[in-house]
Amino acid sequence: MPRVAALPFFGSLLVLVALSFVVALAWGSVPLSPRLVIATLFGGGDEFSRTVVLELRLPRALAAFATGGLLALAGALMQVLLRNPLADPYILGVSGGAAVFALGAIMLGLGGLWIGAGAFAGALTSTFAVFALAHGRGGWTPTRLLLTGVVVAAGWGAVISLMLALGSDGSLRSMLFWLMGDLSHATLPTGGLAVLALGIALAMPFARSLNILARGELQAGALGVAVRPLNIGLYVVASLLTASAVTMAGAIGFVGLVVPHMLRLVTGTDHRRLLPGAVLLGGALLITADTLARSVLAPQQLPVGVVTALIGVPLFLYLLHRARQ
Repeated sequence: MPRVAALPFFGSLLVLVALSFVVALAWGSVPLSPRLVIATLFGGGDEFSRTVVLELRLPRALAAFATGGLLALAGALMQVLLRNPLADPYILGVSGGAAVFALGAIMLGLGGLWIGAGAFAGALTSTFAVFALAHGRGGWTPTRLLLTGVVVAAGWGAVISLMLALGSDGSLRSMLFWLMGDLSHATLPTGGLAVLALGIALAMPFARSLNILARGELQAGALGVAVRPLNIGLYVVASLLTASAVTMAGAIGFVGLVVPHMLRLVTGTDHRRLLPGAVLLGGALLITADTLARSVLAPQQLPVGVVTALIGVPLFLYLLHRARQ
């Protein structure tokens, strides 16, 4: 597998993240020069630039970075857990449970805090449901988890369709935007960044074990890896990361699926680089997608999930073609 030196690899990703932040803070319905943006971040600028940069664009860019990092990290962990390169953070029905509870809050006319709390509660409810239903003789297996998650996700999908059919015209637009992923109401993501830091802190000490587990449970067990506790830990951490991302921005697809594949083509399958790299690249990708979502048709805004799909579908097809070659 390809390998690159750690310093140039992480240095390039950090530069990419910094550039995506500068573009996000400068580009919009009111364009600002990169020089003015940087000066504003360091305490300069006029009152108008401080309002635009610090109060409007910076919290949204930080929320996009946190959400992208959470989804990419969860996707990398899910692909190891299920030993399936097509696994993504939503494959076990986490987004479906979050959507049902969040849409219920919207139908009841509740505000943003209730929507976020409902989404988090729904994601955790779906997590525990899959975890309980998939337990059979011999414990949890990747196949059993995957099949149970697909069935649970289908059930949540039916409930979502029913709620959309019964929802009022006034709430329908908000419900659809939430389902497609939306950062227009994002605030400073203190909790999301804390969960992201916790997730990477929990995952990195087990990076070597993940390298072995990716080759199969039998080989991992023979080499001394505690497979069952590691699988449970992966599932809990990935679900917590996904629940936090869905709470902040709704259901945003393709980030957790595409980003780990992109990194494997560059740095190989070593999770000591893949996991932190996924956080940085996922954050930069979603910042860029959200900048496009709010700027392409300004002042009208697109759901960021639509932009990630438009970017992710051709990119993933290209990655599959390159991997086949």
